[in-house]
Amino acid sequence: MNRFLASSLGKKAVMALTGLFLISFLVVHCAINSLIFYNDGGVNFNAGAEFMGTNPIIRTMEIVLFIGILLHIYQALILTLNNNKARPVKYTLNAASANSKWYSRSMGLLGTLILMFLIIHLKQFWVISRFTDEITGGHTTLFAKMQEAFSSPWVVVVYLFAMISLGYHLLHGFRSAFQTLGLNNKKYTPFIQAIGTGFSVIVPFIFAMMPVSIHMGWVK
Repeated sequence: MNRFLASSLGKKAVMALTGLFLISFLVVHCAINSLIFYNDGGVNFNAGAEFMGTNPIIRTMEIVLFIGILLHIYQALILTLNNNKARPVKYTLNAASANSKWYSRSMGLLGTLILMFLIIHLKQFWVISRFTDEITGGHTTLFAKMQEAFSSPWVVVVYLFAMISLGYHLLHGFRSAFQTLGLNNKKYTPFIQAIGTGFSVIVPFIFAMMPVSIHMGWVK
């Protein structure tokens, strides 16, 4: 097992598994955040956020989530370094665009942009809700913090760029994960690709509509 995990294939398998785990987290996170669209002053959203912040199972899974994120990043860095070492001299003729999409060749850049956004996002919401008494002490609510953050057009723009990066990252990552795990089949692969494309568009779009809707006053 240690030999397999140390191999290139093993590292790619870990990348695929952690990627699929993070995708499952996106589904839960998107579902909870979508509660703002009830447009009820954040009542349902705040209730969902409180459940996520107080449920011991969810709190435990947060630790697993961060481990998954760090492992995903670590394996991505190792694979990139190994690929560069294996081919230190660039090909004289590089026709990468003829063999792959630009976002497939830019996963490192897209991942870096997402990581930078994630740090900002955690600082704005997660740190406040977990490590201060602003929300737990009843001084404010998470929905009110969202309204405050998304009142700035610059914050909204940053979120939109981040969601575009996420969409393209998922567009390649979703399909690549199944392919890496050997889950290829003439009958099922087109269905998996269709699901991946839909997921890569719908989930980032929902996330993007949250700051836009709050900033424009569509959700209050």
